[in-house]
Amino acid sequence: QVQLAESGGGLVEAGGSLRLSCVASRTSRTSGSILRINAMAWHRQAPGKQRELVAHIAGDGSTNYVDSVKGRFTISRDIVKNTLFLQMNSLKTEDTGVYYCEADDVLLDSLGTTWAGWGQGTQVTVSL
Repeated sequence: QVQLAESGGGLVEAGGSLRLSCVASRTSRTSGSILRINAMAWHRQAPGKQRELVAHIAGDGSTNYVDSVKGRFTISRDIVKNTLFLQMNSLKTEDTGVYYCEADDVLLDSLGTTWAGWGQGTQVTVSL
């Protein structure tokens, strides 16, 4: 019912920057629009490691970050365009991984139908 399309990943040297984007949209053009998305988040997963929460933005706009990215990453969203962003500055090799977009409590219609899920991920590789 909903797809999350991520973009912006790539190869960057340590100290560089990347901006990730995630667009939430209905899978069918005849299904209508997304009425509201409560919370969204970015997660990442390095090879052989568990997926971890990187940044979260709540419905009221409040944000939180994993300690390792505080001061370097900024999560934001364009509510009108249903787009989530992650601005990543001062990248480190430890930031390498697949970054996944998550949307929670996506309201689809007036009946209260909701959806929650993940994107397919975008690769971020930080080199020395």
